Amino acid sequence: MTSKPTGITSPSEQVALRHHLTGNPGATAATAHRAFEMRFTSTPRGARLARRLVAVRLDAWGVPYGTDAHDAIVLIVAELTANAVVHGHVPGRDFHLRLDLRADARSTTVRVEVTDTRAERVPPRPGAVAAAPEVTESGRGLLLVAGLATRWDWHPRHDGPGKTVWAVYEVEHAARLNRLADEAESEGSGGTVSHEEMSVLLHADQS
Repeated sequence: MTSKPTGITSPSEQVALRHHLTGNPGATAATAHRAFEMRFTSTPRGARLARRLVAVRLDAWGVPYGTDAHDAIVLIVAELTANAVVHGHVPGRDFHLRLDLRADARSTTVRVEVTDTRAERVPPRPGAVAAAPEVTESGRGLLLVAGLATRWDWHPRHDGPGKTVWAVYEVEHAARLNRLADEAESEGSGGTVSHEEMSVLLHADQS
């Protein structure tokens, strides 16, 4: 069981974030896009630097230090960059990180992409990670990513050998899960809701 996810979930917080990004808190269309990308040495030091730079960027973009959204995204970056260093390392080759933030009147979405140059070693697909009764160390990291991200997956690198592992964190999605979990708790679910239960609630809410 897990506590329900939280983030920048209130309307006032969403408006403040849009105002920070666009200067127009009343915007109703897709109005803001921020991006950051950089190559890092495929070492633990490179992974730490990537994580710290992402933390700084998120804060500058209006996802402040100390918020659940900031913490979750930075943790996703930490897991994906660690996997790139441990399982995607090729001597003399760097890994590439891209961070995208898009905000509109309804939601804020952050996408993390980590690309390495090792083609013969690839992660399992999301369904395989969720279904595996026993997972490796890298699998445990991906289970954590799966628990934090709205969705994740990987694809072959487009411009050479290797692969890109990506994860998307949607603040509006987390807010909806919060609301559904609150409703479930008010009906006597015992104070906590599992990821599986929240997924069922979310599917029912969307149907």
